[in-house]
Amino acid sequence: MTLRVVQWTTGNVGKQSVIAIAAHPELELVGCYAWSPDKVGRDVGELCGLQPLDVRATNDVDALLALGPHCVVYNPMWPSIDELVRILAAGVNVVSTAAFINGRRLGPDRQRLVEACERGDSSLFGTGISPGWAELLSIVLAGLSDRIDKITVSEAAYTAAYDSPATEMPAGFGRPIDDPNLPAMTAKGTAVFSEAVAMVADALGVELDGDVCDAEYAKTTTDLDLGSWQIAAGCVAGIAASWQGRVGERTVV
Repeated sequence: MTLRVVQWTTGNVGKQSVIAIAAHPELELVGCYAWSPDKVGRDVGELCGLQPLDVRATNDVDALLALGPHCVVYNPMWPSIDELVRILAAGVNVVSTAAFINGRRLGPDRQRLVEACERGDSSLFGTGISPGWAELLSIVLAGLSDRIDKITVSEAAYTAAYDSPATEMPAGFGRPIDDPNLPAMTAKGTAVFSEAVAMVADALGVELDGDVCDAEYAKTTTDLDLGSWQIAAGCVAGIAASWQGRVGERTVV
């Protein structure tokens, strides 16, 4: 059975999704949503560095849903609950890398997604490299142990080579090092990692009492030019953030 797929956006992650979909013999790319107006009407293959795929990007959501896709590969930088509800309620499954693992942090919006899945008889799968795949590895590796006291998953990234100010700024990059709002910004900007903590705890059968975000910051000593944006001297250029799932006062994930 060939699965009909709609790609949602063609940014850094979306381009890789299109390349993978186009190469997979059991997947057929039937449509693509364009977030940027200048991409509307252009061939998706050309947008992603491939030969033409005879599929043109559009911002017409109704037209995309009318194609009858089995699945939407949802790769915007940040998710829209309204968009997801519309897709799921139309009976289309969604695979998302957009700041979603299990929706634990979304409050009432999570229930909106559940109800949309129920109306459309559809599913929503949250994934990614980290969070997502990395935590699944930790769960598999936990099977080697007779007793588990704590699971730690660490990710390190050299952000000067990662041109994504739209994801870095919300976490606090570029803010003055003494900004009192930094901890709250970092917690909000990295909140999807709290969902990953909950996923690992669920797999281990551990009921967490809560989770916290703990962060430390490093500042620039001179003005820093990153090409697409700049960080002034004395502002945040490094963040060590840790989401910690706790039982009592003890961190277990």
